[in-house]
Amino acid sequence: MTQNAAVAATVYGMVQGVGFRFYVRRIARELGLNGYVRNAPNGVAVQVRAEGERDKLDQLLKLLQIGPRSSRVDRLASEWLEYKNAFSGFAIRF
Repeated sequence: MTQNAAVAATVYGMVQGVGFRFYVRRIARELGLNGYVRNAPNGVAVQVRAEGERDKLDQLLKLLQIGPRSSRVDRLASEWLEYKNAFSGFAIRF
């Protein structure tokens, strides 16, 4: 039996204007996760909120540290949250 979980992550670096949100959405959908990704207002971070199977979320966090080819990830901060089944699908928020 797979355990469901939720995670909030913030990715810092050159992650805005380089296709990072589209990368995250593609990966999250491939992993079957629900949630969203959006640019942080500070201009140097992307915020991710995702729910789903714990092992799939672990995979997402590893891939967030890599990012698409045009990006540069300096730091990833993440926090595990209680699973609430709060999202349907995975979207880019503006």
